[in-house]
Order: sequence, then structure tokens, then C-alpha cells
Amino acid sequence: MNKNNKRNSREIQIAKIALIGATIATIGDGIAAYAAALTLDLLENPETETRNAQSSELKTAQAQIDYYINELIQVRNSL
Repeated sequence: MNKNNKRNSREIQIAKIALIGATIATIGDGIAAYAAALTLDLLENPETETRNAQSSELKTAQAQIDYYINELIQVRNSL
């Protein structure tokens, strides 16, 4: 029984690590898609007003990324 408990505990830890990895990958994909959209917008609309709006959007996106990173750190620390 003790051997099974250790195995189950290890499998749970592995599953948690896999979840963290998948979450990081998903966030990375979202960041890449957002960067591609900003680049396309910049190429289509090179005006200064567009750049100012994008700067504001980037600050918002950075705040969201920081939030998710902090959440992942908390999850990692709980392991």
C-alpha cells in the first residue's frame, strides 16, 4: 500500500508539472499571437496615433502577463 501511495503521489506531482508546462505554453502562444496582431496593425497603420494606442495596449498586456507569471509562481511554490 505504501508503495502505491508513493507512486500515486509522484504521478500527481508529474501531472501538476505537466499542467504548469501546458499553461506556460498556452500563455506563450497567446503572447505570440498578440505580438503578430500588433505587428500587422503597425504595418497597416504606421501613424503616430496608432503607435500611442499600441503603447497603452502593450502596458495593459504586460500587466496581464505579470499577473499570470505571479499566479504560476504561486502554483509552483505550492508544489
